[in-house]
Amino acid sequence: MRRFWTILLVLFLGAALAGCAASKKKGGTVEVEDATIGGSGSDFTTDASASGVESDDATAGEIITIDQDETDISDPLGKRVVYFDFDSSNLTPEAQRIVEAHAQYLSGNPGMAVVLEGHADERGTREYNLALGERRANAVSQIFQALGVAPDAIRTISYGEERPISMGQDESAWSLNRRVEILY
Repeated sequence: MRRFWTILLVLFLGAALAGCAASKKKGGTVEVEDATIGGSGSDFTTDASASGVESDDATAGEIITIDQDETDISDPLGKRVVYFDFDSSNLTPEAQRIVEAHAQYLSGNPGMAVVLEGHADERGTREYNLALGERRANAVSQIFQALGVAPDAIRTISYGEERPISMGQDESAWSLNRRVEILY
């Protein structure tokens, strides 16, 4: 009898989960799915607010994904990482465009705050790379402030070489690690 109720409960939950609905986000669609890992019976949950996606339908226990086909990759606000040349804290023209777009957004939304994380590739000493990451984050901060963002809305931090995106030992890997991440 207990097995019967267990099977009935599983069927009921399966039918309920099949009715998960999609919700909307500005600039793209958001899928809402329920996930269970393996047969362990433990639920893998993601808080929708932690993913940075706002949704009226999203609750704990749901995975939020943005349909990449509908996001505008030419929009500089969609890019939150700016890259630097080797041993430089000068912004490239593309990086300048991205930083200016974020500065304009921040100056128009005075309640927002931003963290600028400076990073470097593995070449150089640990101390040198920490200083280089700090110079890169400060370069972005100075542009933000020059374009009207309040200094108290900006926090800079340098991780130097400590948080690489790519672990490779070539220029393509190193170029990904020379960056400033713009985090809201």
